[in-house]
Amino acid sequence: MRVFLTLIISLFTISIYAQMSTLRGRLEDNQGGAIAYANVVLYNTSDSSLFKVGVSDENGIFELQGLEAGTYYLEASYLGFDDFRKPDIRVDGTQQIDIGVLVLTPSAIELAQATVTSSRVLVEIKPDRTIFNVEGTINSAGSDAISLLRKAPNVTVDNNDNINVLGRAGVLLYVDGKRLPLGGQDLSNYLQNLPAEQIDRIEIITNPGSKYEAEGNAGIIDIRLKRDKNLGANGSVNTTYSQGQYHRANLTGSANYRNKSVNAFGTGSVGNGAGFNKMLFESYQNNLVQHEINNHKNDWRNYNYRLGADFFLAKNHTIGFLAGGGDNISDNTSYNRITLALEATPDNIDSILVANNTADNSRTQQTYNLNYRFDNAQGRSLNVDLDYGSYKNRSVRFQPNRYYDASEQVLLTEIINSFDTPTDIDIYTFTVDYEEELWKGKLGAGAKLSQVISDNTFLFFDEINGLPVQNNRSSNEFTYNEKVYAGYINYARGLGEKWNFSIGLRAEQTDATGDLRAFLPELQEPPVELNYLSWFPNAGLTWQPAPKHTLSLNGGRRINRPDYNVLNPFNNQISQLSYEKGNPFLRPEIVNNLELGYTLSYRYNFKLAYSRTTDQITRLIAPDDVDPRAGFITWANLAEQTIYSFNVSAPVQILKNWSAYFNAGISHLDNQANYGEGAVVDVQALTYNIYQQHTFTLPAGFTGEISGYYSGPGVWGGVFEYESSWSLDLGLQRKFLKDRLNVRVSVSDIFYETGWDGFSDFNGLYAEGGGRWDSRRASLSLGYRFGNENVKSRKRTTGIESEAGRVGGE
Repeated sequence: MRVFLTLIISLFTISIYAQMSTLRGRLEDNQGGAIAYANVVLYNTSDSSLFKVGVSDENGIFELQGLEAGTYYLEASYLGFDDFRKPDIRVDGTQQIDIGVLVLTPSAIELAQATVTSSRVLVEIKPDRTIFNVEGTINSAGSDAISLLRKAPNVTVDNNDNINVLGRAGVLLYVDGKRLPLGGQDLSNYLQNLPAEQIDRIEIITNPGSKYEAEGNAGIIDIRLKRDKNLGANGSVNTTYSQGQYHRANLTGSANYRNKSVNAFGTGSVGNGAGFNKMLFESYQNNLVQHEINNHKNDWRNYNYRLGADFFLAKNHTIGFLAGGGDNISDNTSYNRITLALEATPDNIDSILVANNTADNSRTQQTYNLNYRFDNAQGRSLNVDLDYGSYKNRSVRFQPNRYYDASEQVLLTEIINSFDTPTDIDIYTFTVDYEEELWKGKLGAGAKLSQVISDNTFLFFDEINGLPVQNNRSSNEFTYNEKVYAGYINYARGLGEKWNFSIGLRAEQTDATGDLRAFLPELQEPPVELNYLSWFPNAGLTWQPAPKHTLSLNGGRRINRPDYNVLNPFNNQISQLSYEKGNPFLRPEIVNNLELGYTLSYRYNFKLAYSRTTDQITRLIAPDDVDPRAGFITWANLAEQTIYSFNVSAPVQILKNWSAYFNAGISHLDNQANYGEGAVVDVQALTYNIYQQHTFTLPAGFTGEISGYYSGPGVWGGVFEYESSWSLDLGLQRKFLKDRLNVRVSVSDIFYETGWDGFSDFNGLYAEGGGRWDSRRASLSLGYRFGNENVKSRKRTTGIESEAGRVGGE
């Protein structure tokens, strides 16, 4: 209660300073549709000097804050419409002015005679997020979500497909603003089966405000899928075929109908293909040396769909629903081979273990959303969401473990196991958000109730006389039930012409139970219960000392809770001597983040960040306590992780027909932990990465693209230190039939350098190795758009801009 009282008193105190006016309005076309992302510019009437720049949001609403007393005129523009001018806007420096609805008239140019397009840059820098616009980039053809994330600003993806932002682990993944309740391999499989052709943009929020749930130490990545907002009936169809060592193909279609009363839309896709992953390891433990080969192949086929509608009940009221689902079926085969020898005589092989695994997997998901929104276009809004998601994973694996002599000709021992591991996840969410203009700024408040139920069954079978017999000592059922009750309040406003601030506080009560049910009474353990209340403050300050210079300072506190993937303690083995297991005693990790940003000329962006995490949840490689030959991967809490990072992003117009975008980052990581008995983590690493994309306007209507990245050495998990890697992609694009047909060809990872190499040294186990996957591919993509084109879509160019820089930037 004291925290809330302090917050309210602070807000009242700040409100007495810098009394300035606010100007807002709404842009519409002549059919009443909102005009999103239009430029809004305010000029001084006395000398026509530019005073303030803004952009309309997705609902066509714009707001210009910090206006001094005077007389102004406003201009609004959007390609495809005549420029709009409103003169004689008188401001006394204290009032909030609503100039209502401004109607823009479609341009009189006939579309048959001229095609009007506007540019949507590759990367946008906004006050609270970085937006990676991937729709239409040539080298995204034939790609998937996990591959796009490898190219995104401030993002890195490790060899286990764990995602890091600004060097920090613990990212929360959203799709269309809804959290994905998946983790580990389940999340990786979902992202690998989400075609790039369905993705419009990726939003990277490194320091989310109190409106967002506090989960996710490194922030939030929100993958936004395509959704046509043009009036009338519109649609598109896209097909892609790519070939590496194995093929991939998908067919995607979308349709949309929108008028003044309803917006109905749908998308669907089908695909199939195959991929591989090859890993080599050399391990030293307990005076033994092992050489391990892991070769995996995955054949898959999938489909997914999204159907929804928004009903505009009245001018200020909208109700909508959205349903989505999909299914992925895969057949996996893997070859695991381990040679065993004494470290003193490594060439004298004692025995060889070969495990040829096969698995049949299926993953089915269904999600539903019901939404109500009220917006009076004068600063007051109410948004209510009800969500339900169902995720069902099924996996049946067969694993013969065969030990041979050194010649690999004589079978010494055979141990055959099989596994049946179904998982059911249900997630329920209720969210309400309210915003109101108050004290020359905007006050927001809301609440969220969520429940995640995960039922996991792990059945282990020994094959005896050709028949599978359940091993109750190695089988279990694990249920994880998590309830989070959250509420928040935030406030933002301008302090004069040059300063803006935001402040927020979020409270989350977590009640979670992990219940391990063993099949043998002596193995039964009491449930692990987590009950705690956490507070998450955040604040931000922006200063614009001159029109082309902006400084921002943001800080916040976040949490990362362990989920079902890392809590289940039973062994999931690749072979008898190589397995992974969870840790039911993991604690939530807490991180404090601080970021300082600078934007020059609305285009060049610099960010210095600091984070300190206590109880960091990380992966460790360790020797088995019983079998001196075996090793495993598990999860543990580090005592502390500290990261300093610096990131630069910039567009460069090299020549008239040659533009480029560069993103570079460097970070220093320090991992510390002491688990006793010599199990110490003391790892520091300086890592860096560079991504660049070059776009060329070529003769005969062709567009070329060269993109690539270089990632320096670093650390994955707690102790695995990896070497550098890089990739280079080429692409070519040409449009036909008045730009309705888009043809793209691309080649990714031409020199096949995307793989990884590194080593780990922890608790008596030293391991070094590397891996490769099917990253070198050639792709062909054909896309066709049809329907009403009265509201034009945007053509992408390489570049970057801040929200304030859509007009007036160089």
